[in-house]
Parts: sequence; C-alpha cells; structure tokens
Amino acid sequence: MLLAFKRRTAAPQVAPTPGLAPAPDLTRVIEDLALQASALGQEAAEVRGAIEDASQAAQLQAQAVLALTQQLQQVGQAQAAIADETDAALKAVSQVGDAVHGVGQEVGGIVTTLREVSQAAREITQIALQTRLVAFNASVEAKRAGEAGRGFSVVADAVKDLAARVETSSKQIMGTIGQLDSRIGALEREVRRNDSAPLDKQGAVHRALATVGEGVQRILEASGRSRDVCQGLEGQVGHIEGDIRGTTGRLAATLQRTEKFLGISEHLIEAVAECGVRTPDSPFVEAAQQAAAQIARLLEDALRTGAASQADVFDEDYRPVEGSAPQQHMTRFVALAERLFPQVQERVLGLSDKVVFCIAVDRNGYIPCHNQKYNQPQRAGDVVWNTANCRNRRIFNDRTGLASARNQRPFLLQTYRRDMGGGKFVILKEAAAPITVAGRHWGGLRLAFKF
Repeated sequence: MLLAFKRRTAAPQVAPTPGLAPAPDLTRVIEDLALQASALGQEAAEVRGAIEDASQAAQLQAQAVLALTQQLQQVGQAQAAIADETDAALKAVSQVGDAVHGVGQEVGGIVTTLREVSQAAREITQIALQTRLVAFNASVEAKRAGEAGRGFSVVADAVKDLAARVETSSKQIMGTIGQLDSRIGALEREVRRNDSAPLDKQGAVHRALATVGEGVQRILEASGRSRDVCQGLEGQVGHIEGDIRGTTGRLAATLQRTEKFLGISEHLIEAVAECGVRTPDSPFVEAAQQAAAQIARLLEDALRTGAASQADVFDEDYRPVEGSAPQQHMTRFVALAERLFPQVQERVLGLSDKVVFCIAVDRNGYIPCHNQKYNQPQRAGDVVWNTANCRNRRIFNDRTGLASARNQRPFLLQTYRRDMGGGKFVILKEAAAPITVAGRHWGGLRLAFKF
C-alpha cells in the first residue's frame, strides 16, 4: 500500500473536482505514519524492556526459592541428625546414671569395709592395752623376784613396748579410717540414687544428670518441632516455586509476543522509509549506508595492499582476554580495525547530537573497536564502570546486535533499550547497513541515535 502511496505522490497533480473534498496530502500522511510508527516502536521497546526485567527478576526469584528449598532440606537433615544425637545423649545420660548408681553401691561397700576395719583396729587397741597392763604387772613381779626374774623382766618390758607401739598404730589407723569414712560417706551421699525418692532428695550427681537429661530432652523436642516447621515451609516454598515457574513461563510467552509487536513496528518504519518520503530517520539511514561502504573500502584496500589476508579479516576465533569483566575477546583483525575504523566512526558521531554511537561489527556481533569514549581500558574489579565505558572487543549477540550484524538488506531500522550499566537504560533507534568485503558479507555498520 505504501508503494502505491509513493507512485501516487509522483503522479501529475489534478485539479480538484468542484463539490468534492480535496485529496489528502499523501506525503504528510506518510510522514505522520512515520512519526506514529516511531512512537509505537518506542513504546514497544519500553514494554519489552520492562517485561525482560520482570522475567529476569522472576528467574532470580526462582533461583532464590530453589536455593531456599535446598537450605530447608539441609536444615531438616541437620535437625534429624540432632535428633539422633540427642537421643543417643539421653541414652548415654541414663547409662551414666546407672554407672554412678553402681559406683554408689560400691562406695557403700567400701564404707562398710572401712567401718569393719575401724572396729578391728579398736579391738586391737583394747588387746594392746590389756597386753601392756599384763606386761607391766609381769615386769613388777619380775623385779620382786630379784636375780631370778631378771630375764623375765626383760621379756615383759619388750612386750610392754610392743603393745604400746601396736596401740599407737591402731589409734592412727582408726583416725585415718575416721577421715576416710567421713569423706567416702559424703561421696556416697553425692552419688546415691533412690528410685522411690523425689529428685530433690537424690544425690547431687543424680540431680545434675537429671538436669542434663531434661535439657537434652528439651533439645530433642525443639528439634522435632523445628523439623515439622521446616517440612511445612518446604511445602509452602514448593508451591511458591511452582507459581514462580508459571509466572516465568507466562512472562516468556509475553516477551515473545512483544517481540512480534516490536517487529511489526520496525517493519512499518522501514516500509515508510522505503517509500522515498524523507522522514527524521532518513539522514541516519543514509549516514549508516555511507559509513558501511567506507569501512568496506578500507578493508578491501587492506586486502589489496597485503596489509591483511582474508583469513585475518574474517577471523572468528574469539580468544578471551584473561581477567576481563565483562568478557572481552581478541581476533586477528583487531589491530587493523583499531587503525582504520575510527576515522569513519568518529566522523559520523558529528552528524547530530542525537547520535549515541557508530560502530562496525562482524557478522557475529563482535566489536573490535568502539567509539573512543567507549573504548577505554578496563579497570580491575570495577564491572559497572567497565560495562559502561569498555564496550570494545566484546560480543553483543542480543536480538538487536545480531540482527544488525547479519542484515544484508540495504538497511535495517530497529528500536531497542540499551543497557548503559549500573541499572541505567535508554531507548534508542538504530540504523544498520551491511558491510560486504570482496563479495563476502563481513558484518554491519550500526548507527544508534536517540528519539
């Protein structure tokens, strides 16, 4: 229809028939159509960008929910392990209690034995005392007997001394046993357990073990409750994950529809441009075509003079630059591009203050040399600054970049949202023209400009 408009605008002017409405100014109609198509493309790009953001956010949420699910599962496993350990601890506490009870019984036996030893020592003391008295009496009688009782007197004195030492030793034994009895008795009271007595009447050790057992039991119960809560949360998170997956799928489908919507607006803009009627986009389309032809001639001159080979110019072996972020790559034609392309690219930037960038890219969207202000060396660790200012030696194979790089029609007009880094975006138009070198499609010239 637009081509028909073009032909009709070139037809001879005919005077209007009296009584009929004047014919519309088709040139103005097409210009208005171009403006409407441009506004439509801008809105489509905005909507598509917003849906893209929402889709990416939904994907991040899905990843976060998946990570949360895994963490809940790990927590559940840890709580199950805690339950096993606390159950084992309860059994251990019970075993310790039984062992302490056994020790208490043994201590009780020791106390009984010590008391028996103490009683024996008392009896020995009594015997020693009586022996000493007998020996004393015998010594007295021996002295009365004179010379005849002298030998008996010596024996009586020895028996008396021995009895005294036995008495002293027995008293020491009784004193030591008395101290042991006191201490072991206290130990017995500490470790004593009476299964029929209340807790406060039990020994200190058993009270402490009971307190430990109660604490472990509370840990076990809390772990069980926590495990139940985690299982409930895991189920809820599973539902949320399903909802997010559904949302992500719907956003992806909506994004595909906006792709078609944006494509229709771009085709409409191109159709208007092909009518031959000049629009605000015409100077940018022509500049892109002229710059593409100039880049092609520079590359062909390099081939003709031997400055580069076809293998160099069409090199697609993208070698990653180590440590670069965002990732940069090198090819064999980078040095050639950096020497030849700026003279064309920088000149086109002066076409209008609306021009944002003018770059030559190969058929895969690789930019060997960007405009000077975006051709900066990367800063280590500053990804945000690098994203905005170091756009050279990078591959932009997104929808717009790849379409411009592989376009082989006379020109291509696109509308898109450009990521400027740091969460900043701008809506741009882009005119692209193919670059053909020695009869072979090399890539495209991308000229982006503001609305």
